[in-house]
Amino acid sequence: MSYFVYILKCNDNTLYTGIAKDIDKRINEHNTSEKGAKYTKARRPVQLVYKENSLDRSSASKREYEIKKLSRDKKLDLMNV
Repeated sequence: MSYFVYILKCNDNTLYTGIAKDIDKRINEHNTSEKGAKYTKARRPVQLVYKENSLDRSSASKREYEIKKLSRDKKLDLMNV
């Protein structure tokens, strides 16, 4: 099963990076549910601004870690590719 690495733009203009199998379900959780990340709960609504496929959870987690280490400007560059 494939995974997605994604970046959300929060209501306060900050960026949040995560991984999910079902990206639509996960974004809905970020926006409406108690299952949303603690970070995004206080910054709703969130909007999907970037996603990429990964073959498995391991590669998705590694890619998520790489993206989280990037500066905001580098994340914005990534989103504009």
